[in-house]
Order: sequence, then structure tokens, then C-alpha cells
Amino acid sequence: MPPRRRGALGYRGVRQRPNGWYYSEIRSGDVRLGLGTFETAHEAARAYDVAAWCLGRSHLQMNFQDVYTLQQALDVAPPPRLITNQDRAEHAERQRRLLVAEEDEWAMAEWRRRHPEDVADEQAYWAEQTAKRRAERLDRRQRKALALSQCEIVENGGQSIFSANDPRWDDMWLDTSDQTSEDDDDDDDDDSE
Repeated sequence: MPPRRRGALGYRGVRQRPNGWYYSEIRSGDVRLGLGTFETAHEAARAYDVAAWCLGRSHLQMNFQDVYTLQQALDVAPPPRLITNQDRAEHAERQRRLLVAEEDEWAMAEWRRRHPEDVADEQAYWAEQTAKRRAERLDRRQRKALALSQCEIVENGGQSIFSANDPRWDDMWLDTSDQTSEDDDDDDDDDSE
């Protein structure tokens, strides 16, 4: 029987789980034996080699060729991962949060299905808020342009429409001094969609 090919990780009998951990398993006839979950692919491969030694597999079917006896394989193999009560509690909490999130999504979908008028009202409200924000930004931009033009006039020796002590000048400058560039408008438009 030819030796089994190595997987995508470079080790026989090791697969990566979606959570980033590594799962090790070995076949014995028609039976698939799960060897556990490990933090690294190397540890999972070492566990595979121990099982392969116990099953009497050929040395060529091992992941590591530097081990020549079962005792050596046992010495370098990682200890089994202990599942503590804290692990079980964390898993239960994650499951509970997942169920709550799924229930929330289901409830919102059901609400949208039963009350399409509320969905339309909400969309209209946000469209109105977006239009209001755009109008405010346009007004700030226009007032800022006026303030900047008055600065240029004064710098060039001209006469401003505001007197030096006019409080409207300070108010206009402070109201328009925030960032009102075109990039900000594009970001706000993306947020509203």
C-alpha cells in the first residue's frame, strides 16, 4: 500500500479548523479515529505520529522521520488538551450569544415582513436626515468661502464687508473652520447608504 499523501498543511492526518486550531485524525481500517484539537499543526502532526506508531504503521507513513521508537514519539508528542469547566462555560456563553443574535435577525426579518410601512418610514426618515446634513454642509462651505474671500481682500489691502471688531466675523470664522472638504462629503454619503 503506497504511503498517504500529505495534506495542504504539509502533514498527514492534520486539518485546520475554522477557528484557527488544528485537528488530527488517523484511519484504522474503515474507522476514523479523532486524536484531538491542537494549537499548532506541528503538535497535531506529532499526535498523529504517536497513533501511527501504536497502530504499527510503517516509518515512511510518519510525519517526522527523526523518531525511531514508540517511546520517542510519546516523548515529543504534546500532552492531551484538558477541557476545563471554564472552557465549557466560555463555549456555552458563545453559543448563547450566537442564539441571541440569530433570534434578533429572525425577529427583525419578521418585523420587516409584517410591517413594510415602518420600513418605508424609516428609510424616508434617514433620507431626510441625509438631505438635511448635505444642506448644512453646503451652507457651511458657502460661509467659509465668503470668510476666506474676505481674508484675501483684507490681506491685499482691500476693505472687508466686516469691521475689525464685528462679532459676526468671529462667528463666521468659527462656524466654518471645521473640515468641510469634498472627501468628508463622500464619506458621509457612503455611511448613509
